[in-house]
Amino acid sequence: MNNPVGIETPLDGANDAAVPMARAIWAASIGTAFEWYEFALYGSLATVLAARFFSGVDSTTAFVFALLTFAIGFMTRPLGALIFGRIGDMIGRKRTFLVTICLMGISTIAVGCLPTYQSIGIAAPIILIILRIAQGLAAGGEYTGALTYVAEYSPPGRRGLNMSWTTAATTAGLLLSFLVIYLSREISGDGFDSWGWRLPFLVSALLLAISLGLRLKMDESPAFQKLRRKKALSKAPVRDAFMDSKNVGRIFTAFALCAGMTAMYYMAALYPTYFMTQTLKVDPKTVNTIVLAATAASLPFFPIAGWLCDRIGRKPALLIGYAATAALVFPVFHGIEQYANPELAAAREKSPVVLQTDISQCSLMFNPVGNRRFTSPCDTAKQALAALGISYQVMDRGGSPMIRVGNATLAAYDGAALSDAGLKQQATRFSGELREMLTAQGYPAPGTSRQLNTTVIFLLLVVFLAFSVLTVMTIGPALVEMFPTRIRYTSMSVPYNLATGWVGGLLPTVVFAISSQTGNIFSGLWYPVGWCGLSLVVLLIWFRETRDVDIMADG
Repeated sequence: MNNPVGIETPLDGANDAAVPMARAIWAASIGTAFEWYEFALYGSLATVLAARFFSGVDSTTAFVFALLTFAIGFMTRPLGALIFGRIGDMIGRKRTFLVTICLMGISTIAVGCLPTYQSIGIAAPIILIILRIAQGLAAGGEYTGALTYVAEYSPPGRRGLNMSWTTAATTAGLLLSFLVIYLSREISGDGFDSWGWRLPFLVSALLLAISLGLRLKMDESPAFQKLRRKKALSKAPVRDAFMDSKNVGRIFTAFALCAGMTAMYYMAALYPTYFMTQTLKVDPKTVNTIVLAATAASLPFFPIAGWLCDRIGRKPALLIGYAATAALVFPVFHGIEQYANPELAAAREKSPVVLQTDISQCSLMFNPVGNRRFTSPCDTAKQALAALGISYQVMDRGGSPMIRVGNATLAAYDGAALSDAGLKQQATRFSGELREMLTAQGYPAPGTSRQLNTTVIFLLLVVFLAFSVLTVMTIGPALVEMFPTRIRYTSMSVPYNLATGWVGGLLPTVVFAISSQTGNIFSGLWYPVGWCGLSLVVLLIWFRETRDVDIMADG
């Protein structure tokens, strides 16, 4: 196999493995791409899965519940990092790869075969959650292990560029998931929501076979073999990583750096799909096409970012990435609104929606388990507005709660005395009346925008992705270089997966919930901006440049 551009062999005398470095990088990277394809499918199909597995609750709660199931896969990643990080530091990187890819592949195939709520009731979402947990455990040991493996094959001065192929593989996996979903929609047509959604999950059987074939041919990394020959491997990596005060300080620093990185990358790579389909009501097929093209266009930025962080250092590259993404997030999403559904943006400007109510009667509009009843007039009005993806302002005043759109008004209803069936019926009636009032005031119906500017949206996403890629790409080498070889897998896996799991995994849910609570579709953007601000502070004060660290040291 020919070397990819920029890939060099390890330092003379450092390579104890028989496998050429180029093949090792390709094996790690392609396996990572397939694993991330499988892990990303759920996020891309959250809307469809909500209808198939959470149909026992209202549509808004079902979507939030589906997002939480998406988040569960991320939230269990730190546990996977502890489990597989320990295995990787004790018995080797290669064996760990084989376990994670099998666990991920089998879990993903099982989702594609799982009966829906209509077939087996509550057992369906329960099994789905269990499978998502298994995916999270596997993902917790995959990416950081791949980074460790490739870094330990790489020479100083080219580590960032060599690792860029593995980092790009995560986005390639996302891209592959978008592509397969798109093809599945084309194949199944109108049947996608009923059966076609299973096809992308079942494709994982082929990808699992390819991944196993590649990874079985891999050798162990040179640095790990060196420690094994010297009998210097850690016998208790978790204890050694967390009982050393200096290493714990490095772990906290790594978490803070990863938090801002993952928040902004997920805002660039994943949240636009939710924002355009759920909030702006753009046709899902159109959204997938735009996101697919933007993701593909971002791939060349990975080797560019890897080369750049090798040239200027990890700290300057991260500084540029954090500052740029924090500055861009609000303009980018305002731009997406303006160009994805300009009729909706114009209607909001001309006839703003105002909810006039006593704020003290409003509940926290967050129902993750789907068992709360929202019955006050303020709550029923908020539910209807959120379901229609309408941005509104809340005016605190006495009197009967009502929704005002331009010069038209609609009184909210009190559902406290209604049965569950009656409440659902009244909510449907109220939503229809609200839709009619919005239409009369110039608000377009969902999916009817004729002025969608795909070119501008594509460019906005590419620019945002380019700067987020700079942070994603630079974080990998920085993490590897922060920790000693004998506990590297464990030490870098935990903070990375804690950040991606609890900050990134909860991001769609938290951003969506904040926006629903406040009525402002952009208010949730402060969540990723806050994490990015934390990363900037830690980077400037506590992070020391790691570019010239010798990662082959026993440590």
